[in-house]
Amino acid sequence: MPIAFKEWAVTVRALAEGEQLVTLRKCGVRDENKELELEHERFFLYPTFENQRNDVVRASHQPELRRALEEGVWPDAEPPAHALTRDGGIPQPDRVRVRAWAEVANHWTITDPRVVDALSPYYVWTTDYAEKRLSWRRRHPLHVLLLRTYRIPRPVTVKVRDDFHGSRSWIEITRDLPFEGTPVLSDEEFERASEEIEAVVQGTVIERGVPLLA
Repeated sequence: MPIAFKEWAVTVRALAEGEQLVTLRKCGVRDENKELELEHERFFLYPTFENQRNDVVRASHQPELRRALEEGVWPDAEPPAHALTRDGGIPQPDRVRVRAWAEVANHWTITDPRVVDALSPYYVWTTDYAEKRLSWRRRHPLHVLLLRTYRIPRPVTVKVRDDFHGSRSWIEITRDLPFEGTPVLSDEEFERASEEIEAVVQGTVIERGVPLLA
């Protein structure tokens, strides 16, 4: 069965549009080993709404929140009235649309909040929220996943099963999905961004005149 990686719908949308290139994760509360295990090198991107908070997306990317509602299949074709409120927390609809898959182009673990801040051009969240992902479960490092994302030719509607709910990183989808499609960035664009991201993570980028690994 196809494997999917759970992320907020707004994050999935940003990845599928080339607006985000990395995701920062530790694990889900319901992950068995309480540590993100990167068992899959490519996977589909499964959009969730349950814990999505609108106030942790940067102002420049707030329009992504409305577009992300298209990832759900809503009763009466309309999302809940409070869908774009500050607190978010929209109940997951009965079906969602899967429109993209990703392969892991690189993977690092970090503990330095300055690295999280320096990576901000490559994600749509506020830096405060990204640093909270780092500080959660302090004993564990934060995983930085550099993702090469592909849009599949036609979005596939997936029924949301009961075992898809809750904070977990990986789910198995029961219908066939194609690992095919067009990369959201050209090879040249992605290679240039990859080099910039690696330079940040490896500490060769100077931030405000101070080496990141000083």
